[in-house]
Amino acid sequence: MTLAPDDQSVGPPVATLVRLGRLGRLGRLGTVRTDDVAVLYLHGFCDYFFQADHARAWAEHGYDFFALDLRDYGRSIRPGRQPWWIEDLATYDEEIGGALAAIRAEGYTSIVLLGHSTGGLIASLYASDHPGAVDAVVLNSPWFDLNESWFNRVVATRAVDLIGPLVPHLRVGTLGADYGRHVHVSTGGTHDYDLSWKPIEDVQAHAGWLRAIRRGHARIARGLDVVEPVLMCTSARSGPRKAPTAADLDGADCVLDVEHMHTRIGRVGPDVTAVRIAGGWHDLALSGPEARAEFERTAFDWLRERLRTGAGRPSAPR
Repeated sequence: MTLAPDDQSVGPPVATLVRLGRLGRLGRLGTVRTDDVAVLYLHGFCDYFFQADHARAWAEHGYDFFALDLRDYGRSIRPGRQPWWIEDLATYDEEIGGALAAIRAEGYTSIVLLGHSTGGLIASLYASDHPGAVDAVVLNSPWFDLNESWFNRVVATRAVDLIGPLVPHLRVGTLGADYGRHVHVSTGGTHDYDLSWKPIEDVQAHAGWLRAIRRGHARIARGLDVVEPVLMCTSARSGPRKAPTAADLDGADCVLDVEHMHTRIGRVGPDVTAVRIAGGWHDLALSGPEARAEFERTAFDWLRERLRTGAGRPSAPR
C-alpha cells in the first residue's frame, strides 16, 4: 500500500501486507473457525516477516495469517529511503490501520494483533490508541524498556530526547551481532532469511529513532489502556546481551531484559496474561522446537478460550 508522505524527503513510503493462503474454510476439530479469525503480525526492529513455519502453525490451528512489513522494512524498503527509520511510532498507525481495514473487508469478524519485540511495543501502543480495532493482542518478547544500564536508561535517554529533534541522524549506538549470528544459517544457525533486509552486522541506532522508541517506552511506563485481552509470552530468563555463551543463546533472551517485560505488562491494560517459556530465545517463533511449540500451544489455548468468551464474538468450532 502507498502511504502519505512522511519525514523522509524521498517518497512516497510504502507498506507491504503479505498472507499465507488458506488451508481451507474449516480449521481442525476444536479450533476457531478459519472464516472468522485472522492474525496480523508486526515484526521487530531491523526485521521483516519470514517465519513461515510459525505462520503455518497458526493456519493449521484455524487462523488465516497476515503479516505487515512496515514502511522501510523488508519488502517495503525503497531506494533512497533510510531503512528502519521513524521519528514517531504513531506514524505506523497509517499502515496498521490500512492493513486491518483490508483484512476486515474480506469478512473477518475477529483479528488478533501479534507483535514481536519492537512490533510488540508498536502493537501495544496501537491497541491502546484504537480501542476495538482488534479483538486480542499477543506479544512475543515485547520491547518495553531499554536493556541498558541505569545511566543509559535515565540520563542518556534525557539527552537523546533533547538532541533527537536537532540531530536526528546522529549515531548513538550499534546493535550487537551475537543473536543474529546464532540464528542465521550462514553463521551456524537454523534459519535462513534475507541479510539485506535483516543484517547481522553494523546495525546502527540513531538519535531520532531512539527518541521515538524511548517515548514509546515512557508511555508503557505511565500506563496504557488496552481494553482487549493481552497475552505476553517471553523466555523464562534473560541472558547476557554482551558476549553471551552458546548455552545462553540457545535457551535465553540475549537481546532484551525479560524482567522489564514482566514488570511493565501490568501497565498495558486491565486484562493481561504473562507466560514464561522455558528455553525460549528472544524471538519465540525462532526458538528451538520445544520452546517454539510451547509458545504456540500457549497462544492457541489462550485465544481459543478468550475469543470464545469475548462479548459478542463467539467463535465456537464447527
